[in-house]
Amino acid sequence: MPEQLIAGLRRFRRDVFPLFRDHYRRLVREGQRPAALFIGCADSRVVPTLLTDARPGELFVVRNVGNLVPPFEPDAGFHGTSAGIEYATLVLGVKDIIVCGHSQCGAIAALYQAADRRAPHIGRWLELARPARLEEAPTDDVLRRTEQRSVVVQVERLLGYPMVRERVEAGDLCLHGWYYQIDEGSVSSLDVASGRFRPLLTET
Repeated sequence: MPEQLIAGLRRFRRDVFPLFRDHYRRLVREGQRPAALFIGCADSRVVPTLLTDARPGELFVVRNVGNLVPPFEPDAGFHGTSAGIEYATLVLGVKDIIVCGHSQCGAIAALYQAADRRAPHIGRWLELARPARLEEAPTDDVLRRTEQRSVVVQVERLLGYPMVRERVEAGDLCLHGWYYQIDEGSVSSLDVASGRFRPLLTET
C-alpha cells in the first residue's frame, strides 16, 4: 500500500473526520440527498468535491475516462455510467446533472492518435466522443474546442435517457455542461442559446 495514502488516511481519521462526525452520523440516519449528479473525468487532476467545495452527501459523482455518457441501451449488458444516471435520477431525485469536461484531457487527445491495440476497451469507449472530433491538426486550440464540443455531445446524449427527458420536460431537472480549465482553476458553462461556453463566475 502506498505510504502516502496510509498517511492520508491517518490525517483523515485524526484531523478531518472529527470535524464532520455529527454530519456523517446524520447522513447515516437520514440517507443521502445530493442536489446534483456530477459526471466527470477519471483524470486524477479533476476532483469534483474540491472543485465545488461540496460536503459529504451534497454531490453524487460518476467518473469515467473522458466524462462520457453512453447511449441509453435497454439490454443485458453492464452499464456502470448508465446505472449511475438512473440511480441519481430515479432514486435520489437530483435536480441538476452536470457534465464536466476539462483542459488537457488525455481521452480527447487520444481521438487524434492511432489506436493502441493493447487497449481495445479504451478505443471502443472513446467512440462516444468521436462526434466531437474536428478534421484539423490537433493544436492546443483544436484540442480545447474538441473538449468543449464533447461536453455538448454528452449533454445531448443524456436526453436519450427516458427518465432524464421526462423530468427535463416536466421542469424538474436541469442539464448543465461545464468546462474546467485546470491551470487557471476556472469553470465555464455551456450557454445553450449561443452554443458557447461562458465563465460561470464573475471575477470580483
